Amino acid sequence: MIHQPLAYLLRPQSLDDYVGQEHILGHHKPLRLALEKGHLHSMILWGPPGAGKTSLAYLIAKCGHAHFEELSAISSGVKEIRELVEKAQTFKHQSFLVFIDEIHRYNKAQQDVLLPYIENGTLTVIGATTENPSFSLNNALLSRMRLYLLRSLDESALSKLLAKALIEIAYRYQKPIDFPESLQRMLILSMDGDARKLLNHLEILINIAEAEKSVVVTSDLLEEVLQGQVKRFDKQGSDFYEQISALHKSIRGSDVDASLYWFCRMIDGGCSPLYIGRRLVRIASEDIGLSDPR
Repeated sequence: MIHQPLAYLLRPQSLDDYVGQEHILGHHKPLRLALEKGHLHSMILWGPPGAGKTSLAYLIAKCGHAHFEELSAISSGVKEIRELVEKAQTFKHQSFLVFIDEIHRYNKAQQDVLLPYIENGTLTVIGATTENPSFSLNNALLSRMRLYLLRSLDESALSKLLAKALIEIAYRYQKPIDFPESLQRMLILSMDGDARKLLNHLEILINIAEAEKSVVVTSDLLEEVLQGQVKRFDKQGSDFYEQISALHKSIRGSDVDASLYWFCRMIDGGCSPLYIGRRLVRIASEDIGLSDPR
């Protein structure tokens, strides 16, 4: 049995171990060059769940040989920030890095507390958010921090991660893994670009599939584990408007397959059918019109 989550066991130990986000961590990219030289700076990591924000924060601390502290904006506030500032002031010869998960949950007063300590270098802050920083973070905070956009992992990146995970599982179990490539691809395509979801589902799958002498993954077992999957759909975030826009543009462009895809994607993600119905009425009147009413 795996006693520690796969996501923890597979946390990257070097920049070359990190999977995905080549647009900011590829060779000769500014962030990678800075990390290779051990130069740390405060930043916002904006991206969807499972894009690798937390893993990247840990890796940045390691590259910069920094002391690492972690806060969740859901369960912390001004008191916890001030306690960390007092602790940071005792570190004279080492960078003090604070990773704040869900930083968009902080209100204006809580965000403002960070400003002087980022300004004078007492804290190096890495904030992770799934929300558009322009809407959820103060301009004063954004002006003091670099913004990096992390993208959902593509099929190639998830394939690399899955291959690493299977090697780790085979080592832990000391058993051969029988997981056909066709079923691996089915698992990957069901994960919506979310690395954490991939590893969590793989862990469940392997634990169920474990037999006496080997680990055998069958199509029936995979379908059972994947039952009830929902696609990402944020009713208040930018994903919502991007998907509605995609539906509009697909219908306007007479792309039947794309129109059906975005319609089903929103329904699958939990969007109200009544809302989509109202949108379709608007599309019929505004985008299609009455050029041929018969």
